[in-house]
Amino acid sequence: MGELQQTRGLEAFGRKVTTTASHLIGPITDPTSHPHYQTAMTEIHKQLQKPTLQRGVFAIARTTPTDLVRSKLSSKEIQSRALAYVPDELLRNIPASSNSYSLFQGFQASFPDFTDDGKKHKRRVSRGRKMLDESPVQPGSPHAVQRLKKDKASMMHQLEMLGIRKNMASSEIREIDNKIANLHGMRKIILDRLANLEKEEAVLEHDIMDVESRLDEAQELADEAESLAMATPNKSEEDLSRTEEGFMSQSIYEKLPAANTPPGKKKPRNHRKKTLPILHEHFEPGTMIRSMRAHQDNITALDFDAPFGLMVSAAMDDSVRVWDLNAGRCIGTLEGHTASVRTLQIEDNFLATGSMDATIKLWDLSKAHYDPQGSQEVDEEDEDLAFVNPNDHAVDPPAGSMADCPLFTLEAHLDEITALHFRGDVLVSGSADKTLRQWDLTKGRCVQTLDVMWAAAQATAMGSSDGPWRQTSRSADGSADFVGALQVFESALACGTADGMVRLWDLRSGQVHRSLVGHTGPVTCLQFDDVHLVTGSLDRSIRIWDLRTGSIFDAYAYDHPITSMMFDTRRIVCAAGEDVVKVYDKVEGRHWDCGAGITEAEKAKSPAIVERVRIRDGYMVEGRQDGVVGVWTC
Repeated sequence: MGELQQTRGLEAFGRKVTTTASHLIGPITDPTSHPHYQTAMTEIHKQLQKPTLQRGVFAIARTTPTDLVRSKLSSKEIQSRALAYVPDELLRNIPASSNSYSLFQGFQASFPDFTDDGKKHKRRVSRGRKMLDESPVQPGSPHAVQRLKKDKASMMHQLEMLGIRKNMASSEIREIDNKIANLHGMRKIILDRLANLEKEEAVLEHDIMDVESRLDEAQELADEAESLAMATPNKSEEDLSRTEEGFMSQSIYEKLPAANTPPGKKKPRNHRKKTLPILHEHFEPGTMIRSMRAHQDNITALDFDAPFGLMVSAAMDDSVRVWDLNAGRCIGTLEGHTASVRTLQIEDNFLATGSMDATIKLWDLSKAHYDPQGSQEVDEEDEDLAFVNPNDHAVDPPAGSMADCPLFTLEAHLDEITALHFRGDVLVSGSADKTLRQWDLTKGRCVQTLDVMWAAAQATAMGSSDGPWRQTSRSADGSADFVGALQVFESALACGTADGMVRLWDLRSGQVHRSLVGHTGPVTCLQFDDVHLVTGSLDRSIRIWDLRTGSIFDAYAYDHPITSMMFDTRRIVCAAGEDVVKVYDKVEGRHWDCGAGITEAEKAKSPAIVERVRIRDGYMVEGRQDGVVGVWTC
C-alpha cells in the first residue's frame, strides 16, 4: 500500500514538471497580453515614459523564449529588471580604468589573509591536533623542509600584497595631488573673478556717489528757487508795503545770513560705503597685496577708510597724497598746508589733517575728480589722466583733481599739531603748545581748551596718584611729541603724553577722570574700545588696560620703541623699529611678523624701517621711512 502511494506521488510530480516545461517551451505567444505582465507594467508606466526604454523592454520580451519566463516572474522582479535596463550605448562607452591592478587583486590586498595570531575567526582545533602540530620537528626531516617552504610561500604572498597595497596608496596620493592642483587652479580662477567683481563694484559705487552728489546739488537749487519764489511779493503786497512803514526793507532781510549757519562752515553730507570688499579674506595671512612708492621721504602719517578703498599718506616731503587702493595709484594731491602733516584721520569721505603749521584742515574726498577705470578708455593725448605708478616711480596725478575737496581750516593752536581724532561732529586735537582743543565741526570753531600742564598741577595739589609732571628718561632728547596720541568718543577722551601718562578726560566737565600710570617713556599711540585701552610707548612696550578697573590687563615688550599701533577685532599690529610689522593675534594668543622684511629676505634685500601701520578687518597698510607703502593681508 505504501509503494502504491509513493508511485502516485511520483506520477503527480512528473505531471507538474512536464506541464511546466511544456508551458515554457511551447509555442511563442505575446507576453504583453498576459494579465499578470500587464498589471506589473502598469505600476511603473511613469518610469517608462522614455520611448527608447519602452522599445527596448518590449523588443526583448518578444524576441527570446526566456522572456516568457520573465512574464511569469513576480511584479517586483519585473519592475526591477525594467528599471535596471542599461542601453548598449552606455555599456560600450564605459571608460577604461588606468589602474594596473585588477579588482580581485585590490580586494585581496585590501583584505589580506590573517596570520594565526591576527585571525578574527579562527577555526576551533582539537586538543590532539594542536599537540600534534606543536610537536618538535627534526631540522633535516622532509616535514621540516615542507613547513619552511610553506612559510616562505606565505611570506612571499604577504610581501606581494604589501607591495600592491603600497602602490595603490601611491596611486591614491597622486590622484589626490592632481585633484588639489585642479582645485588650486579653480580657486585662482574664482579669485580673479571675485577681484573683477569688486572692481566693477567700486566703479559702480563711485558712479552712484557722483549721482547722489549731483542730486543733492539739484535738490538744493530747487529748494532755493522754491523759497525765492515764495519770498517774492506779488503786486498787491508791493503796494501794501509802500504804505506801511517798516524797520528794514525786504531786500535787506534777504541779504542777512541765516542764524547759526556761518558761510562755508556747514559740514556736508556723509557718504558711507554701500559695499564691503571681501577679497583679502581669501588670501593667506602675511600675503602682500601690493607695494607702492608713495613718497620720497619718511612717512609721517597714513590712514585708509576701508579695504581696497581710499588711502591718504603724508610724508616729510610736505606732500599729502590720496590713493585708490583698489587700483594702486595716486588720484590726487591735497594742497593747502604750509608744512608737513604730522597726523591725519579718514572716516568715510571726510579727512582731517593736522600739520606743523599749527592748523587743521577738513576735506571732503567725495568731491575728488578722477576716473576709477584709469587709462582703459583714454586717448594718447590724455595719457596723464591714468596717473599710474610704473617702475616704482611716483607719478603726479593731473592738477586740479582735488580742487573741490577743501572744506574749512581750524586755527587756534600756537604750535604744531601732533595728534587728532574726530567722531561725528566732534574733533579733538593735541598740539606742542601743551593744550588739547575740542572743535565743533558743524560750526567750525573751538568750543573748549584743555591745559595738560594745569591738569597735572591740579592732580599734584590734590595728592592724586598721578603725581607731578615728570620728564621721562627716554624723551630727554626732546624728540618725543608732548601729545603723542588721543581718541575721542562722545564725551570720553583718552590722551597719552610725553611723561608716559595716559589720562582719561570727561569733556563735559573738562576734568581728568582717571590717570593710568605704567609707561616709563612717552606714549606715542593708543586706541580703546568698550572694555580695553591699548597703548604703545617709546619704552618699547605695548600695554593693555582694563577700563573698568584702570589696571593693566596684559603687557608685552619688543626690542625697539613703538611708533605706531592699531587693533581690530582680532589682531594688534604695531611698528616697533623693524622692517616688519609686529602682529599679536588676540584669539590664538601668538605673536608673528608680517612685512617686506620676511618676503624680501630671500632676495637679499633689506627694506626700510616701518614707521606707521593701520589695519581694518585683516587688511593692513604700513608706511616706511623710505616712502614706500605696503598693503598686506593680516
